[in-house]
Amino acid sequence: MSRSAPARAGDAAGGDSPVEARIRELGPWFHNMTIGGVQTAPDHFLGDYPSLKWRQFAHAIPADLTGRTVLDIGCNAGFYSLEMKRRGAERVVGIDWDQAYLAQARFAADANGAEIEFRQMSVYDVATLGEQFDIVLFMGVLYHLRHPLLALDLLYEHVAGDLLVFQSMLRGSAEVTEVAPDYPFAEQAVFDDPAFPRMHFIERKYSGDPTNWWVPNRSAMEAMLRSAGFVITDHPEREVFICRRGPAPDHGGAVYPAAGGRSRG
Repeated sequence: MSRSAPARAGDAAGGDSPVEARIRELGPWFHNMTIGGVQTAPDHFLGDYPSLKWRQFAHAIPADLTGRTVLDIGCNAGFYSLEMKRRGAERVVGIDWDQAYLAQARFAADANGAEIEFRQMSVYDVATLGEQFDIVLFMGVLYHLRHPLLALDLLYEHVAGDLLVFQSMLRGSAEVTEVAPDYPFAEQAVFDDPAFPRMHFIERKYSGDPTNWWVPNRSAMEAMLRSAGFVITDHPEREVFICRRGPAPDHGGAVYPAAGGRSRG
């Protein structure tokens, strides 16, 4: 093995080093990170993930985050939280519901000497944070949620400040179609257009994961972000959207019942 190549946990002759042993103990890892010269997930099915994705949109986030606050929702092992701290963010808070991921994140932050707050929390509980953040990262979370639009509304209402960095798995058409403001009840053909905003529902599993519930096409993803009150300002990578917080939606969002809403029964 080259001196410059990161080690894999268990590669060391004569047994694991303390770092390798801890990485192995905390595994399996979804984020491939290099900690103390050791890779956490060198055989990741997506390759060097999420570093390879980060390189595609890192330029779309300010390089200097001095004095800024960041909320990383669904932080997993803390890859993006660490990147925000490396850019000088004054305060970074990472939340995740999975204690195993949080243990990984705390270990990675400690090993890098990074002061990051990690909390066990669902995205549906973000209002309890009681503050807005300059930058909110919402990476790879939406399709794991039973109630994705509610989550976007809660982000808008309670934590989103200047910038939302959003990523979701997308499937179906990558085209974005022009959707009319309204359609007569008799109109049906528009729903046959593959580029019409649509969410694919997964009843059981996708890629072996029972938490994959909804997968939007690109039109649906953009429409959902707009519906929640976000303005898309950049699309630097196929699955990544950079947004700012726009005017409040007229419909009031899914957080509160839409004014004047009527059921057809």
